[in-house]
Amino acid sequence: MTVVNKLASSLGIRGSDPNKELARSLADSGDVEAIKELVVNLNNKNKNIQSDCIKVLYELGELNPKLVSAYAKEFINLLDNKNNRLQWGAMTALDMITPENPKLIYNALGKIIAVADKGSVITTDHCVGILLKLCAEKQYADDAFALFLEQLQDCPTNQLPAYAEKAVPHINYQNKGKFISILNTRIRDIEKDSKRKRVEIVIKKLS
Repeated sequence: MTVVNKLASSLGIRGSDPNKELARSLADSGDVEAIKELVVNLNNKNKNIQSDCIKVLYELGELNPKLVSAYAKEFINLLDNKNNRLQWGAMTALDMITPENPKLIYNALGKIIAVADKGSVITTDHCVGILLKLCAEKQYADDAFALFLEQLQDCPTNQLPAYAEKAVPHINYQNKGKFISILNTRIRDIEKDSKRKRVEIVIKKLS
């Protein structure tokens, strides 16, 4: 049985449980040939198989990023795909593997951000994840944080608390002022009390 036969759509099962189970199995086995087969089938004519393959790959990326980090270029190329499921799935995979392949992903930030600016909320969430992971890399930290601040400035208010909270470990003396300034400017636009309070807590923690 090939790995494609284990996908949810091949099994005639609705939902993603078989795909998650396959990702767990591959994370344990490290079957590089099966992983390669999944990557090849991202171009399958059947869109359901495409979707299942990217699901398995980004789930695997979360569990064992080393097993899929070699396919960063393939994921970057998928960002142009007209299939939205593949687009945000590829962004998710890139988010998972950024610590394994930071240079390649840093060099693709122009494309990553352009796609996120026009993409879904999930796409933007994972773009922010990529930027914050790059903030942990000394050579990319300043550029990545500056790009993150642009996302923070323009993101929907619903996303603002989560982005602010995730950024806290990367705040330092040099970038704190601009970060807090953006939060203070945008907090007035947050309608939901619970979300506003989360941002207030971040500001208070850093002040």
